[in-house]
Amino acid sequence: MLLPSDAAGRGRSVVLLHARPTDRSMWAAHLPLLADGGVRPIALDLPGHGEALVTDGREVTPWTDVLDTLTHLGIDRFVLAGNSLGALVALQAAVTAPERVEGLLLVGYRPHEQPASPRLQAAWEAERAALDTDDLDAAVAVGVEAWTSADATDEVRAHAARMLRGQLTGQLAHGEPSLAEDPLGGETAALRTLRTPALVAVGEHDMPDFFDGGRGLARDLDAGEPVVIPAAGHLAPLEQPAAFCELLLDFVRRLPETERPPTPGQA
Repeated sequence: MLLPSDAAGRGRSVVLLHARPTDRSMWAAHLPLLADGGVRPIALDLPGHGEALVTDGREVTPWTDVLDTLTHLGIDRFVLAGNSLGALVALQAAVTAPERVEGLLLVGYRPHEQPASPRLQAAWEAERAALDTDDLDAAVAVGVEAWTSADATDEVRAHAARMLRGQLTGQLAHGEPSLAEDPLGGETAALRTLRTPALVAVGEHDMPDFFDGGRGLARDLDAGEPVVIPAAGHLAPLEQPAAFCELLLDFVRRLPETERPPTPGQA
C-alpha cells in the first residue's frame, strides 16, 4: 500500500518512521526544524497507524510499503530514522534494499526475541487489562505513563495521549494487521551484513529493555556506543525534538555525499 506522508524542505531525503503507539503526527515539530537544517524530512504513517488504515485483515509488509511509497514519490536514496517500531521497519527496509539506504538512525530498539523486563511486561499487562474491560481511558493513561518520562511536558503527554487513543481505537475497530515474514528472520546475521552507516540512540529514562536492545543493535551494526538522549523516555524524539533533530542533522552531515537525481518539486 502507498503510505500517507508529510514532507518539508529541500535537500537530502530523511524518512521519519514513528513508534508503535503513535502515527506520523509524532514528527510535526521535527519537519520545520529539519527543513531549516537543510534536509527534506518525510514522515510516513506505517500500515495500521494514523491514516494508513488496514480494515480487511490482510497481511502487510511495512518495509515494502515504505520502499514503494518512496519510489512513488520519486525518491531513490534516503536516510531512515525510526523510533521503536519505526526503528525495526527501518532495519527491515535496509536489509531488503540496502542500495537505497544512505544511513540509519535508530531510537528505542528492542528485538522481539529479547525477554521483557518486569517493567515492560507490567505495562503490556496493564494495557491489556484495560482493553479487556473496554476502558480506553485507562489504556491510554497506561501508555502515556509507560512511553513518556516524568520530564515530559503536559503538551507532550497530551500529544502522546491523542496518538495512543487513535491507535487503540483503530485496533479495537479493525484488529491489528498480520505481518508478513520478517526479512530479518529473527536473527542478527542479516544485520551484520549491512554496511550502512548507523547511529543507535535511547532515551535517558527508557526501560532497560531498550538500553540492552540498543547496545546489541549497535554491536551488530558496528555503530559504536548508543547515544543517550537526555530527559526523555521511550518516545525520545517526541519529548526532545530539538535534541533529536540536532543528533539527526549531525549524523546526516557526516554521511558521504552521493550522486542522486533531484526529487520532484525540488530545483
